[in-house]
Amino acid sequence: MTAVPGVVDQDDLDARWVNAVPALGVALALALTLVAARQEGVAFAARARGDAVRVALALALLVLALPWLAAEIGFHFPGDVFLGEEVPAERDSGIAAVHLGFHHGTGGVLLALTALALSRAARSRALAAYLSLMLAYGLANALQDGWNEQLWKRGAVDRHVGDVLRPEPILGWLAILAVAAAVYALWFRPRGRDETMRA
Repeated sequence: MTAVPGVVDQDDLDARWVNAVPALGVALALALTLVAARQEGVAFAARARGDAVRVALALALLVLALPWLAAEIGFHFPGDVFLGEEVPAERDSGIAAVHLGFHHGTGGVLLALTALALSRAARSRALAAYLSLMLAYGLANALQDGWNEQLWKRGAVDRHVGDVLRPEPILGWLAILAVAAAVYALWFRPRGRDETMRA
C-alpha cells in the first residue's frame, strides 16, 4: 500500500482510514494461518535449497536493524559501533543520525525477512517471482537507509543515496528489478520435485 500515492506522506503521518486496509490484510493473514495450521497441522519444513544463505542474510539484516529497532521503541542504540544519537556536524545538523520512530530501513528488513521465510515454501512461479521482488525491494530500502545513516552521515562516503520507496523510472528501481530477476532465476524459482529432493 505504500506505493499508492497519498497513503504515505511525510508531512502527515497521522492515522487515516486508508491505513485500515493493511491492518485488515494482517488480520486476514493471521486468520488464514490459524485455519491452515488447524487443518494441516504444524511441523518443521524439510531443508530447502539455499537455507544457509537465508540464515546468513537474515542475521546480517537483524544486526543492521538494531539501531532502528531501538529507535522504534523510543531510545538510541548505545555504543559507538552504530551511529545513533550522535548529531552529525555537517550533514543533517541538529538531527540525530538515527531519529526516534519508524525507519523505512526497518520496513525493508521486515519485507526481506518475510520473503526469505516464505520462499522456502513457494510452489508457484508467480509467488516465487513476487517474493523475489519483495526481497530485492526490502534489501534496497534497508541498505539505502543504512548507507545514509551509518556511512554518509559519518562522512565515510560522499555520496548520498536517494530513496526507492515508490516505483519510479530511476536507476535504483532498475537495480531492484535486476536483482529480483536474478534472485528468481538463480534461487527462488520452483524446481521439479526430483531436483528439489536432490538440492
